[in-house]
Amino acid sequence: MSVRLKLTLSYAGFLMVAGVLLLAVVWLFLLRYVPEVIHTPESSSPPGFPGPSFIPDQGDLTRAFFPRALVALGLLLAFGLLGGWLLAGRMLSPLSRITEVTRSVAQGSLTHRIRLPGRRDEFRELADAFDTMLAQLEAHVTEQQRFAANASHELRTPLAITQTLLDVARSDPDTDARELVRRLHAVNARAIDLTEALLLLSRADQRSFAREPVDLSLVAEEATETLLPLAEERGITLETSGDITLAGGSPALLLQLTTNLVHNAIVHNLPDHGTVWVSTRTSPRGAQLTVENTGPTLTPMLVSTLTEPFRRGAARIRSDHAGVGLGLAIVRSITQAHDGTLTLAPRPDGGLRVTVELPATRSP
Repeated sequence: MSVRLKLTLSYAGFLMVAGVLLLAVVWLFLLRYVPEVIHTPESSSPPGFPGPSFIPDQGDLTRAFFPRALVALGLLLAFGLLGGWLLAGRMLSPLSRITEVTRSVAQGSLTHRIRLPGRRDEFRELADAFDTMLAQLEAHVTEQQRFAANASHELRTPLAITQTLLDVARSDPDTDARELVRRLHAVNARAIDLTEALLLLSRADQRSFAREPVDLSLVAEEATETLLPLAEERGITLETSGDITLAGGSPALLLQLTTNLVHNAIVHNLPDHGTVWVSTRTSPRGAQLTVENTGPTLTPMLVSTLTEPFRRGAARIRSDHAGVGLGLAIVRSITQAHDGTLTLAPRPDGGLRVTVELPATRSP
């Protein structure tokens, strides 16, 4: 049976039960107190009537009451079925709209929305929650499709370069083997970096890691020590400051996050005599990691797009250490996996300020 039929039978059933109870009350508190036989003396006849006056006894009332009561119950049943069917249809009408949109979504169309009108009741809350879920799902699917297309393009590039180098070497017998190996090694290393970045991004999105207390100040110190040779090569000054700042999460992922931020700050800096500031502190909202760097002036519109995967503007690329375009995208994914917030803002004097806030934790 459909839900509408079940509700109709429920309404009619409750109505019939109420009617039977009402008749039972009439019987218990009225008819049962009427004597079965009433004897009327001859002297009780009113003037002008030859015989005794008629006084109905219990049997007379029963014979007069029950046939009409059965008719009333029949009308009550018909009224309950008809009224219950109409009321159930009206109450369940929002479900028809929700079902229609759900079928459209099941066919692959994520642009449909319910947009249920009326007052905010249970159906309205369900429809609004479903619309919100559809909007998030559409945005997620769109982002995944764009990411897959960009990843395919990025992975195809080193393969195409490798194929070209091999074709040239095969057609030219005088090709320098050492130079060919060097170039193939560089292309292969870039493909490996891109693949590892994609795997790291997938791991962060799946949150497949154990959480433990991590001191962000030690993580920042380790990241800056690792990247110090690169900073010295480019004439960049690294400054690290901060007290013990504990956050809950994966030490490896948080180290990767900090390394990406510091590497990004070094690469996209001034040509000479640039500076990178790395600081950690405990704020009322949790553990905070901030990485700032000098550099060219950035617009808020450009800054808002820097966390998109494979976002590499021509003005932000150096011929070496150009990266794979997933640095800040990985930072965003790791931050979200740790239930934190990532904030990017241009510095007034040029450069970028990146702030990561993570839930604080206590020392074990």
